[in-house]
Amino acid sequence: MEDVLDVYQRPHDPKRPLVCLDETNRQLTRETRPSITAKPNQPERIDYEYKRNGVVNLFMMFAPLEAKRHVYVSNQRARVDFAACIKELVDVHYPEADRIVLVMDNLNTHSVGSLYEAFEPAEAKRLADKLEIHYTPKHGSWLNMAEIEIGVLSRQALSGYVSTKEEMIARVAAWQAARNAERSTVNWQFTTQDARVRLKRLYPVI
Repeated sequence: MEDVLDVYQRPHDPKRPLVCLDETNRQLTRETRPSITAKPNQPERIDYEYKRNGVVNLFMMFAPLEAKRHVYVSNQRARVDFAACIKELVDVHYPEADRIVLVMDNLNTHSVGSLYEAFEPAEAKRLADKLEIHYTPKHGSWLNMAEIEIGVLSRQALSGYVSTKEEMIARVAAWQAARNAERSTVNWQFTTQDARVRLKRLYPVI
């Protein structure tokens, strides 16, 4: 916990950008009956019945000090999908960075080993060498600012029916572009010193 909180206190360094990564999955659903569009003094009417149409996985890459986020949509949450997300992070979003300071949880797929399952050893090592990984503690995913961004995404863009992966990608991209344009970010206030006072019960008794 203190390791992650200390990372959050570092000043912004373009050569070592801070990125928080988290993921979630979403059920794709089709309407069984067409919705009735909104009219003056009458809200949109949506039938409660729906048809399942598969699941997609959303990887949230959130750079709080830059007020930017990128969402990678995949078919599943396997190791190769995580590896593809990391490759996009390194080669598309931060190709000029010396190292990417990456905060994420201890999910079994969130490891350098996943890179070696997806790519040839030389490529896996190239990507791994670009990462400075800091894991949140077990039961401490609330320390990951990407989790907050996923909550915002869910409330603002994913409350209605999304029937296909292509529609999910389009909806997420629109939300991402708007939020990045607004330079919305997380104002993180919880520090290591705060943790030692407010979470004193979690520390060993000497």
